Amino acid sequence: MDTEKLSLLLEQVQDGRLSVTDALDSLKNFPYESLGGFATIDHHRHVRTGFPEVIFSQGKTPEQVVQIFHRLQSHNKQVMATRLSAEAYHEIKSQLPEAIYLPDARVLYSGMIPEQDRAPGILVLTAGTSDIPVAEEAAITAELMGNRVKRIYDVGVAGLHRLLDRLSILQEARVIIVVAGMEGALPSVVGGLVSAPVIAVPTSIGYGASFQGLSALLAMLNSCANGIGVVNIDNGYGAGCLAAKINRNFSPSPTA
Repeated sequence: MDTEKLSLLLEQVQDGRLSVTDALDSLKNFPYESLGGFATIDHHRHVRTGFPEVIFSQGKTPEQVVQIFHRLQSHNKQVMATRLSAEAYHEIKSQLPEAIYLPDARVLYSGMIPEQDRAPGILVLTAGTSDIPVAEEAAITAELMGNRVKRIYDVGVAGLHRLLDRLSILQEARVIIVVAGMEGALPSVVGGLVSAPVIAVPTSIGYGASFQGLSALLAMLNSCANGIGVVNIDNGYGAGCLAAKINRNFSPSPTA
């Protein structure tokens, strides 16, 4: 149950339009609900954090994803499932006809906020094209949380002029997500060019000595640039959430 529905329910009780008994019946699955013994859905998360619980699809069966999606949808305007494979989506798409699937990001969602109603300010960069799936997970997450997101892809340090050509866009942003694999150098470069906070996202892209993203993670943690925070390897969702929460603190300003 989101804050809008909860407020409406309380107003109806206050005005005498709804009895206490009926209100309690409406709240019987609040703040959480057990679903089939395989999930306990947190319906209160939107009230606490401003965004509903998100389904991590990896390791779940397609049917479990569908059931959780439907229950979340009955309580929330936005519903999101991450790490959903194309094969799993093929099995469930007829059961969720209103949901939109983005194969690059492996994200399934419904209830996207119209672009004109989103807050400006978030920029997503990638070092390479292979980093785009993680970047798209971050971007879609931030958009579902009510933010307008700009994207600049494939501007890694091997061709630094590609990044410097977009310097004005970087310096207008309120918060920047930088997604990079290999040696993970791009967040340090960006951090030295902008005043906005930088969220660094290491990816598992790279040759053997990258150790599935560990090299990039350690490089980002050891950055000499100020104002950089680092999330876990391939954690686009976590970066998108953090960027959205940072962006909430800004009052209206020029579009980023």
